Parts: sequence; C-alpha cells; structure tokens
Amino acid sequence: SLTAVPLFLYQNGREDSEDRRSRHCPYLDTINRSVLDFDFEKLCSISLSHINAYACLVCGKYFQGRGLKSHAYIHSVQFSHHVFLNLHTLKFYCLPDNYEIIDSSLEDITYVLKPTFTKQQIANLDKQAKLSRAYDGTTYLPGIVGLNNIKANDYANAVLQALSNVPPLRNYFLEEDNYKNIKRPPGDIMFLLVQRFGELMRKLWNPRNFKAHVSPHEMLQAVVLCSKKTFQITKQGDGVDFLSWFLNALHSALGGTKKKKKTIVTDVFQGSMRIFTKKLPHPDLPAEEKEQLLHNDEYQETMVESTFMYLTLDLPTAPLYKDEKEQLIIPQVPLFNILAKFNGITEKEYKTYKENFLKRFQLTKLPPYLIFCIKRFTKNNFFVEKNPTIVNFPITNVDLREYLSEEVQAVHKNTTYDLIANIVHDGKPSEGSYRIHVLHHGTGKWYELQDLQVTDILPQMITLSEAYIQIWKRRDNDETNQQGA
Repeated sequence: SLTAVPLFLYQNGREDSEDRRSRHCPYLDTINRSVLDFDFEKLCSISLSHINAYACLVCGKYFQGRGLKSHAYIHSVQFSHHVFLNLHTLKFYCLPDNYEIIDSSLEDITYVLKPTFTKQQIANLDKQAKLSRAYDGTTYLPGIVGLNNIKANDYANAVLQALSNVPPLRNYFLEEDNYKNIKRPPGDIMFLLVQRFGELMRKLWNPRNFKAHVSPHEMLQAVVLCSKKTFQITKQGDGVDFLSWFLNALHSALGGTKKKKKTIVTDVFQGSMRIFTKKLPHPDLPAEEKEQLLHNDEYQETMVESTFMYLTLDLPTAPLYKDEKEQLIIPQVPLFNILAKFNGITEKEYKTYKENFLKRFQLTKLPPYLIFCIKRFTKNNFFVEKNPTIVNFPITNVDLREYLSEEVQAVHKNTTYDLIANIVHDGKPSEGSYRIHVLHHGTGKWYELQDLQVTDILPQMITLSEAYIQIWKRRDNDETNQQGA
C-alpha cells in the first residue's frame, strides 16, 4: 500500500517526473540574443555579489540566486522575464517555476559565454580565411576583432591584440587544460591574469560570437588589480611598460622563474645576449690621471650573459632646428642602422648619477618571436619628449645573422624574420593614441585595428607609421613567406 512507501522517496519520485516533464520551456522564444553580453564582470546588478550570478536572457542583466527571495526570482516575477542562465555552471533555468531547462537550441549561448577549441580547430586556425557572421549580421575574421576602449586603455588593447596574433602563445591559452592545473601558493592573485588572458584569447578567436567585437573589461580589471594600479583603464599608459610587465607577470604566474623554470612566454619570446661593460674615468680628470686609471682592474671590460624578452632600439636624436625648406621633412632612419647597437662592436655610453660606462651588446640566441621596442620617448626633468623619426623597415626577410656571435652563427640555422604585428603611437607623448597592424595568417592580409575599428591596409602603408612595438616571426625549416607584401 502507499503508506508503506517512505515519504521522501515518494517526493523524490514526484520531483523527478516533474523535472522530466518540465524540461521543455514555453518561454524560449522570449530570449533576446542581441542584448546578451558576457564580457563584463559576473556580478549581480543589484547586490554586486559574485556568488551565484545568473544572466536574465530576456534583458541581459545579471542577478543573484534563484531562491524565493533572490534578486533573480523577484526580477522574473516583476518583469515576466523567465529564462535565466547560471554564469558559473552554464545551466539554464525557468523562473519563478524554478526548473532546469534542457534544450539543444541554447548551445550557441553557452558557447559565447565559454568558447572551447579542439586540438584540430586550433591546428586549422591559421589555414582558414573564412569569415564568421555575428548575430547582428556583421561579418568578421576570428582573431581580427576590435577591442572596446573603455576610457583610456588603448595602450593595453594594442598589446593584447598583438599577443593574440602570436600563434604558439595563442594556441597555448586557447586550451585551458594547458594551464588550469598549475599549482599556485594560497592567496596568490597573479594567476587571475592567466585565467583572464585565456578567456580573452578564446573570445577573440571565437568563430560563433554574437557581436563582431569584444570588451576586455574583465582582463583589464585583472591588470589593474595585479599591477597594484600601476596600469589603469582610465589613464593612458605606456605600451612598452605594459608589455614588459605583462609578459613577466604571465611568466611568473605560470610558475616560471628567472633562471631555471621556463614557460610558454620564455619559449616564444626569450633570447639571450652578451653585455660588455667598461667603466670610464670621470671626464673632468686630467688626461694623465685618466690614463693611469684605465690600467686599474675596475676599469677593465667585463662581460655578462643576459636573457631578454624584447630588444630596445634607440633612435638618433631628431634635429632641433629646421630651416624653411625642411619644415615638412620628418627624419628617417633604416632599421639596420638602429639594429647596429647589437653587432658586438658599437659602443654606447650610459650615465648614472655618479659614474659613466661604455656598453656593447652581442646576441647569442634568437627567439622564435622577436619583439623590438623603438625608444620614442625620453623623460627629462620637466616633461616627456617624443622622437617622431620614421623607421624604414622591410616587412619580410630581415636577416639578423650578423648580430650573432661567430660561434653561435654556425649552430643557428634560421635567422630570417618576417613582421607579424606593428604597434603605432600617434600624437603627443602623454595623450596620444595607439593603433596596431596585424597580419592574418590564414589570408596573408594585413589589418589595422584601432579600438573597435577594423580596416584592411596595404603592407607598404605600414612602414610610414611611427612604429613603437613590433613582433617578428622567425622563419623555421625553410618556410616560405606567405604575406601579401
């Protein structure tokens, strides 16, 4: 008889059958995909809590909980918005009835919230030139996607865009399994950078996005937090400072160390060089005394081996005075002139508060991807000056063999590089703007990105800009150049 069945079993059975009955929801046609935006911080729009956040799929707002007095529940009753998505578990619910919805037509929404890539998809990314169509009808190339400038964060956007087009780095971060099990000490916030960068990579390369641009909001919030507000969303920063900090922070968050432990960051970008340093006597000393000092041990040349993530290229001083005819002439310099700093012969003087040194540099290892930072800004006591000199560079086929020491040249098979990203700074030092040129590997075409704007650009136009940061790809195993240059 019925009374012999324990009550809780009976109730469970009833709930189960109810659940099965209720898995098709009559409100699915009220979902408005055009308002859904998962690029922002996952917190309740009323309580500002991260715990148990749900997205209302009718109006796009985030609310907490789904119990009787929760913000999501109240919203569903008040506005008759019934379909919600748990932003953490990726499960759909109908409120206020509070049952889970299981329906394959919702898969496109979970994919936008959390895109995933198979090994096969990742392997094919640079072979395809297929345009994707966003929900609003606009077409885009995955990876060549505008990033929102929230207020003054274009310096960070340009660097993030450049890094997202470095295939081995991108591929590593597209697959969460590569880094999700890395052990970090308790209370360590730096791993947040790794997680957010991975999420941003997957959004930028998502072929099934609802819109043809991405907001880097969560990534930049992690940058503000992890850099202890050195880099801000609301204040223009310096691209080179940000790049340097970001690469080192990623490397250490992935468990890398200065000497021994490598990570994807050092595998891709790290080269090495010899630095020769010679101390100079004080310039005001009499000639004989200088001569005497040069025999002392402390004035002999010393050599250290050092690693680098990028090479700083110095520009010649721009002329201060121009005559009438030269008014419109912008100084120009060939790339190979400013690369001479690393030929092992060119000496450069460095001054500290007390002492002067002569240094020369020689490369001993070239990384798969080489970053050049062109030193455009000099700080003096009162303000920052910008050097407008245009660097003339070929876009392909830059051979750096002559900058390697002789014994290394024999073992370094590939030393030819092609440009894949070029970050440009326009305008005045402290208030200018950033844009970036990137090569799309699948089509072999160049694109210019400035915040949300994406336009194609002829390769010969790239060399006319005030280049600030460049990423070059080494040609390995006799790869042929596939650029449209």
